[in-house]
Amino acid sequence: QVQLQESGGGSVVAGGSLKLSCQASGFTYSEYCLGWFRQAPGGEREWVAGINTRDFSTWYADSVKGRFTISLDNTSNRVSLQMSSLKPEDTAMYECAGSTARDGGFWCALFATYKFRGQGTQVTVSS
Repeated sequence: QVQLQESGGGSVVAGGSLKLSCQASGFTYSEYCLGWFRQAPGGEREWVAGINTRDFSTWYADSVKGRFTISLDNTSNRVSLQMSSLKPEDTAMYECAGSTARDGGFWCALFATYKFRGQGTQVTVSS
């Protein structure tokens, strides 16, 4: 049974940094994607970043490119999202997500790739 458990959310002033972590378990595939989504109040769910578990290729939404970094510790299967230069518009519920088996890193950049979701952790950026 796939499980995704996030931690690390909180409140920060604009320009600050925050790191989210997600413990992934139950995946039995040799290659798949782990990633992050977010949803602001009243907004649509948005894919933020993804990483391929075999080649560690990383993919980012334009809105966070250059500010966020996704990484994977494959010994513990923990995926992290380091967020820097945070803006008020980054305020959202952030969810960890995972896919079924995927062959190729490019799948990790696609919204529809991700089938599993965690409960989410709140990030609030004040101006």
